[in-house]
Amino acid sequence: MPERENDLIAGRKARGRPRAWDDKSGQNTIKSLDRAMAVFEHLSTQSGVSLSALSDQTGESTATLYRILFTLETRGLVEFDQAQQLWHIGPAAFIVGARFLRRTSLVERARPILRELMEETGETANLGIQKGDQVLFVSQVETHASIRAFFPPGSLSPLHASGIGKVLLAFMPDAECEKILKSSKRERFTSYTLCDAALLKADLAQAQTRGYSIDGEEKNLGMRCIAAPVFNHYGEIAAGLSISGPTSRVTEDKIQSFGSAVMSAAGRLTSALGGEPLIETSGR
Repeated sequence: MPERENDLIAGRKARGRPRAWDDKSGQNTIKSLDRAMAVFEHLSTQSGVSLSALSDQTGESTATLYRILFTLETRGLVEFDQAQQLWHIGPAAFIVGARFLRRTSLVERARPILRELMEETGETANLGIQKGDQVLFVSQVETHASIRAFFPPGSLSPLHASGIGKVLLAFMPDAECEKILKSSKRERFTSYTLCDAALLKADLAQAQTRGYSIDGEEKNLGMRCIAAPVFNHYGEIAAGLSISGPTSRVTEDKIQSFGSAVMSAAGRLTSALGGEPLIETSGR
């Protein structure tokens, strides 16, 4: 008897996926659907392609491709330009994508990524967004270590004196960054705080080059923070993701490896939001 019928007889309500959900073997794959989705995804990267060219690119026969495309066309996911004899992605693809964006939640999607980052680095992982000339911390996963950084959701910190703040400044539009630097009062918290505009701009340029910013005891002595940018589907910076901890653990010789870990986590969150992650290059 099928599992769903067993569940109903036993009085259990189906919860959206069977117990065999984690079984990724071929028996749980609808091959024809998988093939159709591969064609659909490939077509989405093209600006218009003929049936024969699509056959060459995908390795599928023109007969198979036509059946796939005709089926997708009935759903509006692809469309055919009769005049040019080219296939294009269809308007229904945008509608489905827009529905996805409506359910996208930055904090919800960040939580498992923050937890993974904390486990990987052993340090507190944070998520923050811009609020005027400050960072608003919206989520945090604390380290298990006894000495830890603590930025509870709702906390505010100046943009110029935090890792997330500096990465937000570094990757926002130049005009917006310039406006904030001209209008904000940059308070000095420690001897390492970058209050001078020229020095801060040079630091932001370094953050752009390597893909992450570093707060080296600029807000609190003995604490270091490494942050990377999170982008939305428009290519705009939506948030900053960071780790923070004591300089005794987040030592200078660990900055590059921690920076790579933070960039990777920020990239996963960016992808989850429909954005394009930064590509890490050698030397960052």
